[in-house]
Amino acid sequence: MNDKGTFWTPLDNAAKIFPAIRSKENTTVIRLSANLKERVTISSLFKAVKRAEKRFPYFKVSLHGGFFWYYLEQVNNPIRILHDNGVTCKAFKRNQESNLLVRILVHKNKISAEFSHILTDGYGLLTFLKTILIYYFQDKGLLDTNQIDSFYTMKADKEEYEDAYNRYFKENIPHVVKQPKAFHLPFHLKKKPRFHLLFAILSIQQIKQKAKEKGVSITDYLVAVYLLTLQDIYHEYKQNGIFSSNKIARVQVPVNIRNIYPTKTMRNFSLFVMPEIDLRLGKYTFDEILKVVYHKMQLETDEKLISKIISRNVGSERNLIVRGIPIWLKSIILYYKYHSQGTNMYSGVLTNLGKIELPDPIRHKVDYFTISPPPPNKRLKINCGVIGYEDKITLSFGNITNSNEFERRYLHFLSQQGINIRITKH
Repeated sequence: MNDKGTFWTPLDNAAKIFPAIRSKENTTVIRLSANLKERVTISSLFKAVKRAEKRFPYFKVSLHGGFFWYYLEQVNNPIRILHDNGVTCKAFKRNQESNLLVRILVHKNKISAEFSHILTDGYGLLTFLKTILIYYFQDKGLLDTNQIDSFYTMKADKEEYEDAYNRYFKENIPHVVKQPKAFHLPFHLKKKPRFHLLFAILSIQQIKQKAKEKGVSITDYLVAVYLLTLQDIYHEYKQNGIFSSNKIARVQVPVNIRNIYPTKTMRNFSLFVMPEIDLRLGKYTFDEILKVVYHKMQLETDEKLISKIISRNVGSERNLIVRGIPIWLKSIILYYKYHSQGTNMYSGVLTNLGKIELPDPIRHKVDYFTISPPPPNKRLKINCGVIGYEDKITLSFGNITNSNEFERRYLHFLSQQGINIRITKH
């Protein structure tokens, strides 16, 4: 807090990269949508959002640039509720000190929340939208206070806006070994506006059964299908004379490390596991890929290995030389590192927020959820978000190319395994 009693905070460790790389196309904005079974009552939604503003005051902030680092400062502007015109994950305006980094969108029976990744990760966004839904259905008389967790009625805890990366930083831990560059999809980019989405709705029980038969989690299974699809595209294009100098197919899988390091933080607190296959070794069977993914996910979510990544990330920002670099030069360096050492290192992204739970009295009021990760950049081209609710699991493919070959191959494989798929566009 400053002298006026206004909340402010430096960006958390994960957020520091986003002001340097965000643009009209690479927006760094993530969306979560709840598709209700009836049309949204606007008056109840306004009341719900107003209550949520008070419950999460640390999300009512705007971005400011200091001499050395960016920081967030609380503003009094209300969170905007806008009509959803179909433009997903649109960039937030820059260089206006009163601009929030969150918006609510509504269209017919769908409520969406969009956050800049500067504010939070998927877990924070999910918690925020769940809170709005609980308040919304309370206002409609479908929930009593005694039917919801006390989290939704209490004031914000200071720990909810801590930088948990700094809290769990350990000195003198060896850094992660640098990896070779990854294969990227050879598809041509669309003309602007490029970003479009395709949603596939699957049966949770069917995909869960398939994963269980293989002795892996749903995330492991879906990541393995991602790698298999990349492999198939690589070899087909190679046969047609289109070669890639990079021979590693690698998928970035965000992991919520609140499950490893206890914290109440609603800011960013995720790291990445990156399962890979070496395409120079010949074609892998799906079972071989599953084995690689399973063991990689088990190994790299070990607390000791996670601590190495935290040590590398937080240690670099604590370096006295780095701390003394002006913000304009830091932004140039971070932009270069993101493109040369960041997205060069992985072929795609699969984000799984898991299965959402709502209080029993309102479970039947929501049909399904969708999660749309930030639009992929020109190198990655395609990414995938996954979220489950009740008997449905939704895959959302974000794409900036002219081709839907990746999605077609991915979903065709799932269909071959006996999984029913319903395609929808929003």
